[in-house]
Amino acid sequence: MPCAPWDSVARFNFLYKEKGSGGPDRMPKLIECFTAVVEHVRREVKGPLIIGGRSMGGRVASMMAADGFEAAGLLLLAYPLHPPKQFDRLRDEHLPRIRLPVLCFNGTRDEFCRPDLMEAALKTVKAPWTMHWLDGADHSFHVLKSSGRTDAQVLDEVRTTTNSWLGTLPT
Repeated sequence: MPCAPWDSVARFNFLYKEKGSGGPDRMPKLIECFTAVVEHVRREVKGPLIIGGRSMGGRVASMMAADGFEAAGLLLLAYPLHPPKQFDRLRDEHLPRIRLPVLCFNGTRDEFCRPDLMEAALKTVKAPWTMHWLDGADHSFHVLKSSGRTDAQVLDEVRTTTNSWLGTLPT
């Protein structure tokens, strides 16, 4: 179990999701929404703050971290390094500017993050970045039945690894 400062989690949907519109908003609006949520959380919960998210939410959080957003760490779940099959369209230009400790989970079968491309991108990163590959998992952290693993085992791996990582951060 994590120590007390990490006991609160705030989950939210971006506005475009809540409105049921087709595609995502532009990045400035996504950052504005994320910032508003964090400001609300900071009023309600005291203690250190980890920012992050899943897929695009993680990308938004990583861009905020690259721009100096103050937090104790960055947690990325299924970071979308590139669009599917578009390996020349990397979303990595901001990663070297991140200074926060990072824990990033991606599946080895994630169509949005080819492992060799992520490992190459991380060579430019100076932040304490922990890259955790989920063997056989896809972008949703699902595994094939033939892998001998279950989705529940993958999620347990995410939970235990995250708890360990949180224990390394200053509170």
